[in-house]
Amino acid sequence: MARKRKHPILPALHELEAEVMDEVWRHDEISVRELMEILNRRARNPRAYTTYMTIMVRLDEKGLLKRRREGKADRYRGVYSRDEYRELRARAEVGALVSEFGDVALAHFARQMNDLDPQRLRELRRLAKQGE
Repeated sequence: MARKRKHPILPALHELEAEVMDEVWRHDEISVRELMEILNRRARNPRAYTTYMTIMVRLDEKGLLKRRREGKADRYRGVYSRDEYRELRARAEVGALVSEFGDVALAHFARQMNDLDPQRLRELRRLAKQGE
């Protein structure tokens, strides 16, 4: 019997974490200072370097960023792509719903599936087969 692969359960992102990850995903690698400058340019209330540094260290500890030391600065890159993160988060959320609500959750998913247009339903079936 084939054994299922174990997928990491990634944490949900809080508002500032999501803002940081969105910018990290736009770059191959980025320093705290570079990220701060980009985000503060469009922020109503700019944040301190230490705020971004703390968020990036926490994201590294959560397994979402990988830190690399370059001179006196830390550079970060995403461990997962945006699409990989979304896939793993969706898997965790759906799993939690099914664990907590069982057949009731599955019945709601089935009802939602019945309301989809045929093209979208075919695409979802294709995606589901990829994840097997």
